[in-house]
Amino acid sequence: MNTKETKHIESNSGSTEPLIEIRRLKKSFGINEVLKGFNLKLFPGENVVILGKSGSGKSVLIKCLVRLMQVDDGEILVLGQHIPNLDQKELDHIRTEVGFLFQGSALYDSMTVRENLRFPLRRHPERILGENEEVLILEALRNVGLEHAIDFMPVELSGGMKRRVALARTLILKPKIILYDEPTTGLDPITANEIIQLMLKIQQEFDTASLIITHDMDCARVISNRMIILQDGINYAEGTYTELSKSKDPKVRAFFKEVQGRKNG
Repeated sequence: MNTKETKHIESNSGSTEPLIEIRRLKKSFGINEVLKGFNLKLFPGENVVILGKSGSGKSVLIKCLVRLMQVDDGEILVLGQHIPNLDQKELDHIRTEVGFLFQGSALYDSMTVRENLRFPLRRHPERILGENEEVLILEALRNVGLEHAIDFMPVELSGGMKRRVALARTLILKPKIILYDEPTTGLDPITANEIIQLMLKIQQEFDTASLIITHDMDCARVISNRMIILQDGINYAEGTYTELSKSKDPKVRAFFKEVQGRKNG
């Protein structure tokens, strides 16, 4: 299917160069070809949602992006650096510019909220030279509305609060890019909407660019500036929510029919 080129959002910096560019990415596991030439560009200040059915390669794509998996072929450029070719020191530096919100929040159960947020600061002291740790921790929690929970243990937090703390931990190093892996999964509709609104606030206030993997079409509708459907190992279709929802292509329409079916069920 031919994809429609959509206008990207210009960031506050005025830059129009992509922060992430993926070209002809291929990844197989034995005879199972998962990614067969996937292409993507993420520009400053925009939210791009990647939609795909289970097993389509969304998680593989994200892991290749931060080199948790090695690619078979293709190029991955993050902030102008070719990820597959970086040495470990260079890779570690790039990773500090890329925040990751894991599906399960991935908080350390034995640490308080304060200690969870302190952890990345201690791992990357070069990012906070001259800044006060406690001030940064409180600021990050204030951004997600959880200053009062600074001394809570993860077991004392609801699912939505855990997601907020994880987001605060992601923000504390002030990344240029945030990767969201199913940010609303497992949350009730009200809490999911709160997380979506928080993601929008972060995009606007911190001028971040984000890649968002989600099965939640309501999340995709609200959060995305652009959507990419990952199908058959490639970027099968691309456009705004409105453009894709009006598509006549049966594979694209299948995504929206499933959502409509759930609403009518």
